[in-house]
Amino acid sequence: MARNLDAKCRQCRREGEKLFLKGEKCFTDKCAIERRAYAPGQHGQRSGQRLSGYGQQLREKQKIRRLYGVLERQFRKGYAEAERRKGQTGENLLQLLESRLDTVAYRMGFGASRAEARQVVRHNGILVNGKRVNIPSFEVSPGDVIQLTDRARGHLRTKSAVGSAESRGFPEWVEVDVKAGKGVFKARPVRAELPSTINESLVVELYSR
Repeated sequence: MARNLDAKCRQCRREGEKLFLKGEKCFTDKCAIERRAYAPGQHGQRSGQRLSGYGQQLREKQKIRRLYGVLERQFRKGYAEAERRKGQTGENLLQLLESRLDTVAYRMGFGASRAEARQVVRHNGILVNGKRVNIPSFEVSPGDVIQLTDRARGHLRTKSAVGSAESRGFPEWVEVDVKAGKGVFKARPVRAELPSTINESLVVELYSR
């Protein structure tokens, strides 16, 4: 199975912002962005570099890919599906990414990071409407009930992740019963509910070239 093995903190530094790839570490002063807010590598501290229009589009695409932890082929398939659906392609793309089972599990606090939530899914720790699903890219539909298995709910890391997510608050589009270890994906998020640091229109421009 193909995976992105790049160091997670290095990915955040390359994009110049927190992508929250390391779970709780991202909320502490140990975060790489807090300590070295410049790109990695020999020339990372060079200032005054201006990206071309294409460069900006490519960087934004890479940032969104890294944020959601998807590979290039998966991202292109998602974009093609977003283009086929009614509505704005950019918003459709973000909604598809947010509807992935690993992302929904992360939003519900079943993993401290998307990578950890993806691992819970792959290790048969998630039920969707009472049925075991171990495919991270599975598309969750509004109204679906996502639940941790008894075994997964008993893991200390899962308990810690759920507790931390509860203290920070859950997104509007999910409803979580922390004690029961389950939640409902109420609706696909609208654009205003998603981070303003994402500029999906640049991705649309990139693929429209």
